[in-house]
Amino acid sequence: MYSDLEYLEVPLPEDIQKMKCHGDFETVRRVIGRRLRSELPSALRKRLELEQEVLLRIPEQYPYSWEQACAILKENIADFRDEELTAFWEDNMVEWVYVEGKVRFHRKFLDNLMKTRPQLAARNLHPENQKERNANYELLDASIAEMKQKGELNYYFHIRSTMQIQKSARRIGETIQVHLPIPLEYAQVRNFKLLSVSMEPIRVAPPDYPQRTVCFETTLEENQKFAVEYEFENHLEYQNMEPSRVLDAQPAFYTEELPPQIHFTPYLRMLAAEIIGDEKNPLLKAEKIYEYITTHVMYSFVRSYSTITDLTSYVACGWKGDCGIQALFFITLCRIAGIPARWQAGLYATPYEVGEHDWAQFYIAPYGWLFADCSFGGTAKRNGAAERWEYYFGHLDPFRIPLSSEFQHEFAVPTGHFRNDPYDNQDGEAAYADRNLTSAEFKTVHEALELRQIE
Repeated sequence: MYSDLEYLEVPLPEDIQKMKCHGDFETVRRVIGRRLRSELPSALRKRLELEQEVLLRIPEQYPYSWEQACAILKENIADFRDEELTAFWEDNMVEWVYVEGKVRFHRKFLDNLMKTRPQLAARNLHPENQKERNANYELLDASIAEMKQKGELNYYFHIRSTMQIQKSARRIGETIQVHLPIPLEYAQVRNFKLLSVSMEPIRVAPPDYPQRTVCFETTLEENQKFAVEYEFENHLEYQNMEPSRVLDAQPAFYTEELPPQIHFTPYLRMLAAEIIGDEKNPLLKAEKIYEYITTHVMYSFVRSYSTITDLTSYVACGWKGDCGIQALFFITLCRIAGIPARWQAGLYATPYEVGEHDWAQFYIAPYGWLFADCSFGGTAKRNGAAERWEYYFGHLDPFRIPLSSEFQHEFAVPTGHFRNDPYDNQDGEAAYADRNLTSAEFKTVHEALELRQIE
């Protein structure tokens, strides 16, 4: 199933697409079931089989009706008026879908508004929720200043990740395969050590495996927890990038398409040409792409990537997307421009929070692999933090745990099914013999047990 992702580029039949857009998910599943019992081209058959997996994952991510969303906004935003939600909806400020013909809002729609709209955050009836976010910005600004002053910044991490299957999804006594991510031993990571595991794993992926995990397989017990604990160091250097030093000869690796998500459509080619113009210098080309994304794309929580069949078109036409979608957009535009670019993703971990995050790398000779974090850069730009905005083109803060180096890569021990996230790996995966679990069926918690600066 994992190798069939390329069939997402096969268009859905129009009647099924119309039912899906209207949110008639039960009807769509019935119709697909009947179609699969008939004679079909093999490519269309695989596309419909994938769509069955996609449909399972959409409704659970949109729990709020229009009335419920209004009530939540009134509880959190001073002097909120019902017509404001209409404006949010019409202006594409909130993530939503139709379910049975009615608008349903994403579970993080409020968090997204508070994160991205300063005018709404100023009306927050619970300003204490903003304290950690502001503390994070202060930490980043201080770290950037120190990085520039010293030329490097290094941190030690001691992390524990724990997964538990939700009660509704537990099949006690059945065999379950569980994957928990651990850092790759490459790039900025040094001195990794796996300190402990909750049970003997069947495999620990090699140090440089692109989506590295510890894989457990066992008979599931009541209230069972799966855990890994590890330590490592992040070592980052600051580089003064001079366009005049960029070499004429540049490598051609990591410039190819990767269907179905990294693809060079006519529209994306035209957009890349419009952004880059007559610029020939690869470093300045990449900088133009970064500046365009960080000034045109609004950060937005989205539904799981497995339910979005074309991530780059999603952002290139809707002008919103989360960290991973923005990173993928940057990678795709860079590759169209002949600039090597690749995925790096995992966790963002500070004394205030540990959360999922994605970013990008791009290669410029003689500097080698550089970083680009469009979502952090875009936030800085919106908040008027010019130095931070400029910094995230070429550089990264030290609060990262890289768990993936390749987008859309299979695990060292395949689950055998359509993964909850077939593109990335931050919270791991869990699978029974007949299927993978969805994000609503398991919970992974990442804890920073110790985090300190080192020399």
